[in-house]
Amino acid sequence: MQTDNNIEKDSSTQSKQAWSTILAKTVKTGIIKSNLIPMFAGLTLALYTYQMNPFDKIPEVLFAFIGSALVIAAAGSFNNLYDRDIDLIMERTKNRPTVTGEINPTFVLWLGILMAISGIGILALATPLAGFLGFLGLFFYVGPYTMWSKRRTIYNTEIGSISGAMPPLIGWAAIHPDVTHPAVIGLFLVTVIWQMPHFYAIAIRKHDDYKAANVPMLPVVKGIRRTYIQTNVYLVILIAASFLFWSLSIGITLVALVLSIIWLVLSITGYKKKDSEKWAKTLFIFSLIHMTVLFSTVILYSLIGVFFKLY
Repeated sequence: MQTDNNIEKDSSTQSKQAWSTILAKTVKTGIIKSNLIPMFAGLTLALYTYQMNPFDKIPEVLFAFIGSALVIAAAGSFNNLYDRDIDLIMERTKNRPTVTGEINPTFVLWLGILMAISGIGILALATPLAGFLGFLGLFFYVGPYTMWSKRRTIYNTEIGSISGAMPPLIGWAAIHPDVTHPAVIGLFLVTVIWQMPHFYAIAIRKHDDYKAANVPMLPVVKGIRRTYIQTNVYLVILIAASFLFWSLSIGITLVALVLSIIWLVLSITGYKKKDSEKWAKTLFIFSLIHMTVLFSTVILYSLIGVFFKLY
């Protein structure tokens, strides 16, 4: 039998766990983790390109991870706060703490402000450019995307893709303050272009949600056929963008090229054989495979290359 003290401890633990879960949903920890991977890819790519010893850059690496996590968390908090009205309507977002009232909106606002300021400041400790890019990514996500284009134009995905592609630039800039190298430009552009087929697939699968909330996603406004055509256009551009890695590595170029070609083939063949939802599910799943394999390849290639040349 539990004593009163044990019961109080269990109750306290459950309360803490509940609060941690609420906080995690508010700052979108899943998105934080997924965005830290491309940030690390940009960071390791810079280490390899400029042949820097990773152990000499430990402070910059820590600043990049902590600062990026805080900025992304701030963006997620501001987005949850602003989108409470449409999140209430959409099935997949109606249980967010900012919708259910499990967390105070004023608290979320100040939490977001605190994380934004501290995150940008910590990134700036790595390099001023990293701090500026962190600010720029946050600004584009909250202003042009969340507060303006998301509810007004079918090009909201394109506008939002700018902030979504900032992590590789931030990672690179944290190590070396020059983001004009073809390798990092390639990583940035691939990340930008990747987002359109990825989010179009999500929008098809959640068509009814977006329609109910009056969010003008491309499939909702222009239909599946237009989305199919536009998806393929971006995939062709993605194939061409693979060659931006040529100056860095033929291997990475081939990985990016093969992945993008497979994605295009799946799009064309899947559209003809399946209903739109199954087609979208296939493209969504492969989009995750595409980015996971590509970023993992960049990270492994860069780290192995650094250690081989230094040791």
